[in-house]
Amino acid sequence: MFDLGRSFLAAVERRPNAIAISDGDLKKSYEAWFSDIQRAAHGLERLGLKKGDHLVAVMQNRWQMATLHWACQFSGIIMTPLNWRSSADELAWCTNDAEARVVIHDDSAQEAVAGCGRSTWQCVSVGQPGNDNAISFEELCAETPSEIILRADPEDWSLMLYTSGTTSRPKGVPRRHRAERAAAVAHLAQNMYSQEECTLGVMPLYHTMGVRSLLSMALLDGHFVCVPKFDVEATLDAIEREKITNLYLVPTLYHMLIEHSAFSPERVASVTKLGFAGASMSDGLLQRVEAAFKPELFVNHYGSSEIYTFTIDQKASAKPGSSGRSALNQRIRVVALGSESPDDLCKHNEEGQIIADLSSDEAFEGYWKRPDADAKSIHEGWYFTSDTGFFDEDGDLFVTGRVDDLIITGGENVSPAEIENALSLHPAVEEVAVVGLPDEQWGKLVVAFIKLRHPITEEELDAHCVSSGLARFKRPRRYEFIDQIPKSPVGKILRRVLVTDYGHPTSAN
Repeated sequence: MFDLGRSFLAAVERRPNAIAISDGDLKKSYEAWFSDIQRAAHGLERLGLKKGDHLVAVMQNRWQMATLHWACQFSGIIMTPLNWRSSADELAWCTNDAEARVVIHDDSAQEAVAGCGRSTWQCVSVGQPGNDNAISFEELCAETPSEIILRADPEDWSLMLYTSGTTSRPKGVPRRHRAERAAAVAHLAQNMYSQEECTLGVMPLYHTMGVRSLLSMALLDGHFVCVPKFDVEATLDAIEREKITNLYLVPTLYHMLIEHSAFSPERVASVTKLGFAGASMSDGLLQRVEAAFKPELFVNHYGSSEIYTFTIDQKASAKPGSSGRSALNQRIRVVALGSESPDDLCKHNEEGQIIADLSSDEAFEGYWKRPDADAKSIHEGWYFTSDTGFFDEDGDLFVTGRVDDLIITGGENVSPAEIENALSLHPAVEEVAVVGLPDEQWGKLVVAFIKLRHPITEEELDAHCVSSGLARFKRPRRYEFIDQIPKSPVGKILRRVLVTDYGHPTSAN
């Protein structure tokens, strides 16, 4: 099997003059970009990094960030990207956990890097320096190596992503070259990409979706279009200017695109393939995205940082809510809630915890220095995702939420996703999030937080829930109309924020 460095080199040899990357007005062919990547790899080695060391990168999606990712794949250094919104405390904790010897950042993270004070690592800056000892990216890349740097093999570590750490410190997820390449190949097949595709590079390169977009383009001589951070008008400009052919985004970004006044079907006419992941897409949004883009292919990808793909549905709008079936490199089961046995299987339409086979070509092998997390998530060769869901009679998987999100009200289990899907179909509802809030009588009260398009009463929404067929115990007992639904930087609903802000006990009937 190829490592990722050889995979990129093959693209250079096949189509040296094809456009590989663009960032605004800057465009580089595979041949020209390979030269930059080799100089960056040489610069990292001159700083003392060797195979198996961690490079922490805290940058937006600019061409320098993508260059460093590939430089690490040639040199055998472990690319360790962090959220550029990280605080100084978060940055210091992760760099210490990864035992990083070099940190590279751009202006978006300059304040956090400076806030770390004296450190044991060398700082490299794109823009304003993070400390007095920083060198510039140009200085890093000043020398050309005397021979091609190609040091990694398929068993070497390629990448370490950090999970979001919503309830504890983030966990490192180390992944080998072979797993990263297998995930990229599967991404190509499952999204039916063809040679010389052009993709939007706006999903962060500290997130598995952004990394997959970057790697997959090089495997078929495609064009990766950098958009440093999501902005609707900049994104639409990039799609129109570069004739982007596919989008791979979280549902929130699709929502922001199609709801913006600058959006028009004509501006995105080059896009023929859509994919989404990272969160469920409500039935209402699914219909609106389908109508706005009229794609030839609309893929729902369900996976994680630990194992890139769980399931795939290549006809996302045909069965709203379905995440499809096991992907190219995976087996999926649903087991009883609370069970640690992969053989404690649920029946069709019975909700349980979703688990995935760790024998997958795309799988990680355990968390970085976290045996406690391994003990919680890995049992008998299966990864317990902490996601809840069920298989329907056809064998399609429906993901209903997280184990921790499940609402137990009056002794009944209620899935927020089912209620959100029903409410999303009302024309007055732009976005919705459902949580369980503490309640003296019911234990948890089902509460719907709604961003409206136009005014509507609670009674009208309740009537809509009745007409949609929601069981009485599942219907919201309280509605909160809010200006924005809180979300993470990659578009996941932050239910814990709603619980914290609105979670005072009630005695509603």
